[in-house]
Amino acid sequence: MSKIPLFNEFSSVSAKEWKQKIQFDLKGADYNETLVWESPEGIKVKPFYHADDAVNTPKNLTSTSTWRVGQAIYAGNAKVANTKSKNVLGKGAEALCFVIPSKQIEISEVLEGIDISETPLYLELQFLSSEYVKSILDYTGDNRENVHLNIDLIGNLSRTGNWFFNLEKDHEKLEAILNFENQNSLSVDVSLYQNSGANRVQQLAYALAHANEYLNHMSKNGFSSTITFKVSVDTNYFFEIAKLRALRLLYASLALEYGVPASCHIVAVPSKRNKTLYDYNTNMLRTTTECMAAVLGGADTVLNQPYDAIYHKENEFGNRIALNQLLLLKNESYFDKVDNAADGSYYIESITEQLAEKALILFKSIESGGGFLKQLKEHTIQRKIEESATKAQALFDAGYEVLIGTNRYQNENDKMKETIELYPFLKTNARKTLIQPILEKRLAEEVEQKRLDDE
Repeated sequence: MSKIPLFNEFSSVSAKEWKQKIQFDLKGADYNETLVWESPEGIKVKPFYHADDAVNTPKNLTSTSTWRVGQAIYAGNAKVANTKSKNVLGKGAEALCFVIPSKQIEISEVLEGIDISETPLYLELQFLSSEYVKSILDYTGDNRENVHLNIDLIGNLSRTGNWFFNLEKDHEKLEAILNFENQNSLSVDVSLYQNSGANRVQQLAYALAHANEYLNHMSKNGFSSTITFKVSVDTNYFFEIAKLRALRLLYASLALEYGVPASCHIVAVPSKRNKTLYDYNTNMLRTTTECMAAVLGGADTVLNQPYDAIYHKENEFGNRIALNQLLLLKNESYFDKVDNAADGSYYIESITEQLAEKALILFKSIESGGGFLKQLKEHTIQRKIEESATKAQALFDAGYEVLIGTNRYQNENDKMKETIELYPFLKTNARKTLIQPILEKRLAEEVEQKRLDDE
């Protein structure tokens, strides 16, 4: 058998030669108008990518062999949450995310019998209490490095329009929490920006500016904490892979300026924005694609969303399907066997670089305008997100942004009115707020409301 490499027998073809061949086959049609499309972020996507397009994206930027299958659990009842957590761990979950609504929930009851040394914990506290955080760290003891507290003052302000208490008291409690010297105290909720309609460049820039507020605060006060980013992923597969890679690239550059560790922690969840009430089984296809992109993009933990989460109360079937989607990706699709799987893809690396460059420009603009918090209080961030959301909604309404079963290929016999257990549309609660909150809204809401009225 010959030892001569097979491809040495073929001459290489340059990008220019490929383009000339394509233009010849187009028979006079314009190459750029026919085959090049532009993303909402202004990135022009070519029909092919070549070694000539290679960029200097750092290698080993992400790891795709160490991601964990996560499960979110609402801990409104400590004993029920504990039972659920043990159940999902027995079914294959590897990390737990507890949503804790009040200080009355005993953390010892929630975590009883859970091996914290082997199971990473993400705790989303819907309140701010340094005393409660102290009780968590005391209970977890030597395993506190496995506990992510997910404290996000600015995220709460963005979502609700108010601080937990007020600016001064919130920061006082944050400093007390950071004094506990837990390395995983802070979080940045990027999912809010995606679910409210921000494009990817905005999501990355806002994530960076949001994190910069915390890094600036920590550097002034001598604190240290690894930041956990919670990121929503939609079905634009390659762009979402690139988005997560760009986030790591951007954060590493920012961290370098502060002299803190360049690594961050990413928890990925499927987007709510593209989920639909009608033809709901299509949501399973969407979440599968989104979880795949999250893994290949380098998320540390992936939390899936049940296909019926927008209209059904939590149920065993929906939860089981959501968990099994992740288990299939990991155990039967081998999504943990190849590390840095996206490395060497000219297309993904090109998008990664362009997203990072555009996000960095926007980040610098935010900082020159006084910083993220100032622009949030001036409603500049809200206005920019609303502009992007309006553009995306117009594309959906015109049929250019397609959600199968909703604005294309509708099943007229599909009836949902009698099956809805949760209100699936934007909820408004008239109250006094310090700033205009950033509101999450799905693309399909107006179409679905009309269909429900017509049933």
